[in-house]
Amino acid sequence: MASLYTAHQPDEQGRIHYTDEEHGTWQILIERQLAALEGKACDEYRAGLARLALPRDRIPQLDEINAALTPATGWSVAAVPALISFDRFFSLLADRQFPVATFIRRRDELDYLQEPDIFHEIFGHCAMLTNPAFAHFTHLYGQLGLNASKEERVYLARLYWFTVEFGLLQGAGGLRIYGGGILSSIGETAYALSGKPVLQPFDLLEILRTPYRIDIMQPVYFVLQDLDTLYRLSPQAIMDAVAQARRLGLRPPRFAPVSGKQAS
Repeated sequence: MASLYTAHQPDEQGRIHYTDEEHGTWQILIERQLAALEGKACDEYRAGLARLALPRDRIPQLDEINAALTPATGWSVAAVPALISFDRFFSLLADRQFPVATFIRRRDELDYLQEPDIFHEIFGHCAMLTNPAFAHFTHLYGQLGLNASKEERVYLARLYWFTVEFGLLQGAGGLRIYGGGILSSIGETAYALSGKPVLQPFDLLEILRTPYRIDIMQPVYFVLQDLDTLYRLSPQAIMDAVAQARRLGLRPPRFAPVSGKQAS
């Protein structure tokens, strides 16, 4: 699938130049999402967001993110084109580098963008990468994906989807969001805690057997009791579960098929 967007290239000093309209889009997105997440984001995300100290009136430079992220967990962000290969994606994560596509969505796509833009990557994901347990899991995931077969990667994608992208956490104050796909989405933020989707306790094998679609609100979310659950997952346990899921097959989808769309 070709991207409709083109990532900005850094200059000789490593600076990326955005237009005033692009900075304005960032401001719209961050201000409305901060308001939407009040009382809904997990404590670990809120702490990471405070550490990043993201500007509201402009798109941050990647070195500003690294200045907060690297001392916290050894991670950094890496500028990438709009779309990258799975090999490149896993290689970056295995090297503790989080890929950031250096473009921002158009104003007519504020509410939903299928491709991950800089707002999704930085606002949605980077705050959680300041958390050691979450950072450890993401690094492990990259290592596993880098060495996995094509068939195994299909199952591993579900683990990433239902944790890093669309994970929920049972916090002290109730159900909270930690997945970047929810944290960066105005619609998904409201929907995830609305009582409409099915909520299931975190179960590695069930996650690996659960189909998803990227173009709809998620019909099911998996709920962690704490982030240390991810930290405690061993490489062997994950890959053994992948093998078992492949033997057992997928659960029936909780969504209707759409012509031309594939469940993953």
